[in-house]
Amino acid sequence: MERALTGPVPLTLPNGRLNRDAVGWAPQPVVDTSGLGAGRGRTKRWEYWNVATPTHILALTVSSIDYACVHEVWVYDRQTGATWGESATVIPPRGAVLAPSLERGRSMARATNIAIDIDEVPGGTRLRAQIPGVSFDVIAALPAGHERLAVVVPWSDTRFQYTVKDLARPASGTLRIEGVDHPVPDGESWAVLDHGRGRWPYNIRWNWGAGCGVSGGRVIGVQVGAKWTAGTGVSENAFFVDGRMHKIHGETEWHYELDNWRAPWRVHGGGLEATFTPFHNKRTRTDLLVLKGHTDQCFGYWSGSCVTTEGETITFDGLLGWAEEVHNRW
Repeated sequence: MERALTGPVPLTLPNGRLNRDAVGWAPQPVVDTSGLGAGRGRTKRWEYWNVATPTHILALTVSSIDYACVHEVWVYDRQTGATWGESATVIPPRGAVLAPSLERGRSMARATNIAIDIDEVPGGTRLRAQIPGVSFDVIAALPAGHERLAVVVPWSDTRFQYTVKDLARPASGTLRIEGVDHPVPDGESWAVLDHGRGRWPYNIRWNWGAGCGVSGGRVIGVQVGAKWTAGTGVSENAFFVDGRMHKIHGETEWHYELDNWRAPWRVHGGGLEATFTPFHNKRTRTDLLVLKGHTDQCFGYWSGSCVTTEGETITFDGLLGWAEEVHNRW
């Protein structure tokens, strides 16, 4: 059983090193990251939001990795497979604001062909993004009592990460593509947040998978990760049912082949048995000398079963989401 955090706690000590009392998990974002400060190239801050609608997938990223800002806006048409996107790597870093702690300020980015605004509003978070020919304005609602997975992962006293994985946020708003409006309908659209603050090793690999939607009349979210948390005593695995989180303790095992990425991926562990069936691979390759990386983010559908904290086995099917493999030298 992984250690549970019972109340608010700062991520770092006054000297900037990891506060060991913050190591563990919680069902709410109880960790204060405002003291993180600079980290000589190792400090990473980001907000990644993904919104799935019946017709499109929308994504935005605002990030600062100490020596650069890296931003992206991406839209995928689920029927035609068409994509629209812009990314920017800004060196030296400028034109970006990252909130000091989750939901304690706005985040925004301005770069060539990209404008992103993330603002806390009554009842949720407003997500706005604009690139040439495409814009969207979406509210990711935050229902009362909605739980999310907050985790502090320790590699050492100087290398650590705080992540909040927030799944199945009800979304609504409008997407505009080439002058045509497409609704983001309430009750059929779901938002996912990956909030990150920490100090990272230069060379790191990870898997991340998430999926959400309605299955069997219940709102389900599946959150899984691997590789980057191995050996730390903390994992980022959880199962969500109607806004309540059930922690999956320990690591999950992943089985997949990137050379055959369309074949089903299988993830299991801690009472979870899940299959992911992809339909699109969003490949990203970066080679900017010190900054190198590859990402294969495959979008598809999750199915399977999970045992809740109370011992109930819940089956699920058709949850739209993704599974990815990332290798960064950053």
